[in-house]
Amino acid sequence: MVTLLETDAVLKRGLATLENADPVMARLAAEGVTPQLRKRPPGFEGLAWIVVGQQVSTASAAAIWGRLRAILEPATPETFLRLPDEDLRAAGLSAGKVRTLRNAAMEILEGRLPLDQLHDLPADEAHDLLTRVKGIGPWTADIYLLFCLGHPDAFPSGDLAVQEAARLAYGLEQRPDAKALTALAERWRPWRGVAAKVLWAYYRVLKAREGAPA
Repeated sequence: MVTLLETDAVLKRGLATLENADPVMARLAAEGVTPQLRKRPPGFEGLAWIVVGQQVSTASAAAIWGRLRAILEPATPETFLRLPDEDLRAAGLSAGKVRTLRNAAMEILEGRLPLDQLHDLPADEAHDLLTRVKGIGPWTADIYLLFCLGHPDAFPSGDLAVQEAARLAYGLEQRPDAKALTALAERWRPWRGVAAKVLWAYYRVLKAREGAPA
């Protein structure tokens, strides 16, 4: 049984393990880099929220999500499949996102994507089940596992902010790609998700410093 990131106590346990195992993580903690516990609703609603937010600004994602939720009540696969494409496109979903969410809804209803059981699986197995759905890529799968399920070992190696934070934290000559970052992250198992949260927090600190007046 996987212990999920649902409480500050679990987050702190993961942080303590990382700090003991990795001097760079210990240094970031000493510098005051503090990740936050953050969770979105699990299930189809959470997955839809992530797909909606792909490759659009935060403001645009919020607006599209608001329009979609107004017609997606309840936020279930069954309801989504009943909505015509015209209504979904009017809410702001691209044709590709409509297809992705229709594929996911069908996979859930037909039992091939057991969203309500993914939290019991190792992160890699859960990731594989999600990415078997046409339209769901590695980043979407990892973000769902981390932010909707709170899986402590989910790791979005393709996230640009995490890659850039790792480059700076570890003094790398260039930003690691997904493959290189996945290799680097092996040292953080089974708390790779907590390490990702640390790197996101570090990235926010760096961006805040960049925006500070000289």
